[in-house]
Amino acid sequence: MKTEILKPTDENFNRAGQLIKRGEIVAFPTETVYGLGANAFDVEACKKIYAAKERPADKPLTLHVATFEMIEQIAEINLAAEKLIEKFLPGPLTIILPKKNIVPDFVTCNSKSVGVRFPNNAVAQKFIKIAGVPIAAPSANISGKNPPTTAQEVFDNLSGRVEIILDGGKCDVGISSTIVDISNGELKILRQGIISAESIEAAVSR
Repeated sequence: MKTEILKPTDENFNRAGQLIKRGEIVAFPTETVYGLGANAFDVEACKKIYAAKERPADKPLTLHVATFEMIEQIAEINLAAEKLIEKFLPGPLTIILPKKNIVPDFVTCNSKSVGVRFPNNAVAQKFIKIAGVPIAAPSANISGKNPPTTAQEVFDNLSGRVEIILDGGKCDVGISSTIVDISNGELKILRQGIISAESIEAAVSR
């Protein structure tokens, strides 16, 4: 497979969207790091992410959305989630919530919860909207290597494993998102990113 780095033109967005609709994978930028994405509702497409990344089969995939309606489509939103969504999204925060049945168990590794990301990145948002579905996406690197923050770093990791990389330039944040789990009503911070634990706790308690 030949891998191409493409500028974010309308033609290339449409090509990326068509690849997603055909069950293929696409690399794309977010404000944190680049992701390797597939249609979140297509199990066979999501399997291609695991193969391309050499990703352990027991690591679930985060679902990326481009509208608040997409969040409601895939997850149950509790009061704490409403506060975090209002305060931080779109932004570099992954919120783990109870999943709805539309999300395949394969994508969440049989967990009843799902990680939701609404990236604050214009290229990511347009790509997801054109694809028309939530995009399941971990970072676009071989598992165990550093998450990429440029299209060239994605190419260096995944050349020959993904057809196109949408080039959104260097990621603004450059570190992976903060992850919070509120799927059972209690706030747990699983990974610290640029959004601090203090900011999250303050938002939930207000």
